[in-house]
Amino acid sequence: MTIREILEQNAQKTPDKIFLYFDDITKTYAEIDELANRVANALLSLNVKRGDNVNLLLTNRPEFIYLMFGLAKIGAVCCPINPALRPDEVQYIVNNSESVALITEDRLMPLVRGIRENIPKVMDVIVADGCKKCGEMVFEDLVNSASAAPPPPGVTSSDRAAIIYTSGTTGKPKGAMLTQANYIWDAQAVVRSAEMTAEDRFMCILPLFHVNGQVVTVLAPLCAGASMVLVGAFSASKFFETVDKFKPTAFSGVPTIYAMLLNTPGTEQYELSSLRFCICGAAPMPVEVFKKFEEKFTAQILEGYGLSEGTCASSINPLGGKRKVGSIGVPIHPEQDMKILDHDNNEMPRGQHGEICVKGPNVMEGYYNNPEATENAIKDGWLHTGDMGYVDEEGYFFISGRIKEMIIRGGENIYPKEIEEVIYTHPAVAEAAVIGVHHDFYGEEVKAVIVCKPDMSATEQEILDYCLERLAKYKCPKSVAFIADMPKTATGKIQKRKLVEDPRWTAE
Repeated sequence: MTIREILEQNAQKTPDKIFLYFDDITKTYAEIDELANRVANALLSLNVKRGDNVNLLLTNRPEFIYLMFGLAKIGAVCCPINPALRPDEVQYIVNNSESVALITEDRLMPLVRGIRENIPKVMDVIVADGCKKCGEMVFEDLVNSASAAPPPPGVTSSDRAAIIYTSGTTGKPKGAMLTQANYIWDAQAVVRSAEMTAEDRFMCILPLFHVNGQVVTVLAPLCAGASMVLVGAFSASKFFETVDKFKPTAFSGVPTIYAMLLNTPGTEQYELSSLRFCICGAAPMPVEVFKKFEEKFTAQILEGYGLSEGTCASSINPLGGKRKVGSIGVPIHPEQDMKILDHDNNEMPRGQHGEICVKGPNVMEGYYNNPEATENAIKDGWLHTGDMGYVDEEGYFFISGRIKEMIIRGGENIYPKEIEEVIYTHPAVAEAAVIGVHHDFYGEEVKAVIVCKPDMSATEQEILDYCLERLAKYKCPKSVAFIADMPKTATGKIQKRKLVEDPRWTAE
């Protein structure tokens, strides 16, 4: 099926059911479908055709949802851009994606004007919250003047739905090409694993430019005939207020968000009992954060795993099955293959470390205009994730770190996550990242970078002694740096590359 078909079926079956909650705005399935038609027809009037790429430089706002569905209806390709990027980074993605149009918002127009002459293929710039004085086309005017009739048919599930640009932690961002079939298959797999029903209300706190926000909190509710609650920008206090007001049953977050929520005071004043489960992905969840969150709140955490190149989700601890704390679970669907391979693509025995590789209907077509990177990433249908891990005797997968993050100290392989898990159990630690720093004799040495909890502190020697009591000596950090804030991506991942590149934290 296509995204269009599922939306239209829901609009016909439950036209008055509210799909979208956003502040004081609500939109029913019928209203969302009509808005998607208007968006589609407005884009067609601008000569945006099936297969054309369109950039969305937007924060979390309802227009993003209308555009996602409108583009899907005509087979145009959604190419979202992180609005926190610098002008040269935005310019690179716009030009690399060869987009014909760019939709943004008023506060980002200074950035767009600054690069306008350097993005020659962009024929139209549309402002989501603009006015006639802004000098560009206004989204609201375009949509209101467009026809509400369904656009012409012809889109298939093999049509490309999106190009998702990676965060660029290992170089220039690469655009992962995802089809409508990729999206629908993965969203339906999430619905199945999380046992979602039409009664669920999924809260979206992650950015919509990321596949996690799109698949788990927009398309999965769509496939389940459920509802979504959209949050403009995440803050811990706003999170609890939103749960109290809209009564969502689930949300998806990253480990740093769970750590922030766990350390937020005053949560007792809010009614949080509507939450029945929450999904954690994008980075490994520290076991200590996992346990303490579930102790404090009623919702079960379903830790999963996936990446943009695999549409979103590849594995999960199933809601109705056995959960293993610290594990990323089992393949999300019987059609999702997962293996641990060595450097020569041989499958590793249970319990031994190697690269996590996935294969199935959610694997991307490839990287846009980058056949070399595609060839390196996909071999014989297997997507090589770049993540290190192992699988236990019961078939549950575990992450031990990124291949490039693995520390090799005197020939010994050291996995940062194992050390981070120990550091997170220290009562004063809010966030921790373990990195490798240069050492003349061992090649690399282990260093811990730590953010302490508010009004708490620790000394370097205290952390070193704490690790020595719990880890083999060769794995233990030899130095510790304390910082106020971790550098993070827009989705909340700690950017270890920035720590490694910062001489303050990598000095021996």
